[in-house]
Amino acid sequence: MTIAQESVKGNDPEKAVISAALTGALTTRDQCEAIPYTPEEIAEDAAEARENGAAIAHIHARTENGSPTFDEEIYQAVHDEVRARTDILVNFSTGALHEPVESRIEYVEGVQPDIAALNMGSMNYAKYSESRDDFVFDMVFENPFNEIRDLLGAMNDAGVKPELECFDTGHVGNVRPFLESGDLEPPLNFSLIMGVLGGIPPSIENLAHQVRQVPDDANWQVIGISRDQWQLAAGALAMGGNIRVGLEDNFYLPHGEMSTNPELVAKAAELTRNVGREPATPEEAAEIMEIDADHL
Repeated sequence: MTIAQESVKGNDPEKAVISAALTGALTTRDQCEAIPYTPEEIAEDAAEARENGAAIAHIHARTENGSPTFDEEIYQAVHDEVRARTDILVNFSTGALHEPVESRIEYVEGVQPDIAALNMGSMNYAKYSESRDDFVFDMVFENPFNEIRDLLGAMNDAGVKPELECFDTGHVGNVRPFLESGDLEPPLNFSLIMGVLGGIPPSIENLAHQVRQVPDDANWQVIGISRDQWQLAAGALAMGGNIRVGLEDNFYLPHGEMSTNPELVAKAAELTRNVGREPATPEEAAEIMEIDADHL
């Protein structure tokens, strides 16, 4: 059995789910002018990304000046604007460096997106600049088990599908107590994030290692940070996995041109077809991931 055959696992070998990470929490327009801030801007990008092949829009809400926000009203406005334009599945972030878990629970319960990202472990979280010989940022990303359980309980109560964000091998293993308690039920949906300093380094060998830790009936996608994104996406597609692109993770097309969210999705869809697969529609993605999306 080849790595590609072994690694399909719960994913659909014919269809690839493309997620578009539209905003992020740390990226700014000083870095890339195309990053959307307002609910209307985010929704326009989501609609164009859907037309270009994305099935899921992953969203961190922003204020009008671009600051990250956890305000339920803004998340509701984002959700409403997206839903007015497109049937793309909505995935909200619940990650925060200094925001209490209660406020993140509020907007998940109140707005009830189709999916919510759930960080599966704590870590050092940094970016290092070789040219400056210094850290661009350096922080501890705390996700203790009690907060994971609280967020998971809120998602279950609200009918929101958890997306299990794993920055390293131990994070994949952290699902075990929640499976045993019944807080998580198969099929699981993993995001394997590679390239954050403090997490697993980005390489095809490490991607294959991560996928081997994922349960056989689980779905998985790769999230490659910065320019390593495209090589990792190609490897994931060849292995039968799903992929995420977007300005949260990487600003550039494969040959280095600064891009936009819809353009990044179009390139991801082209890459998907080049390996003999097709981008999944939102309806197909919901079926693959067993998401109960009322709007579809």
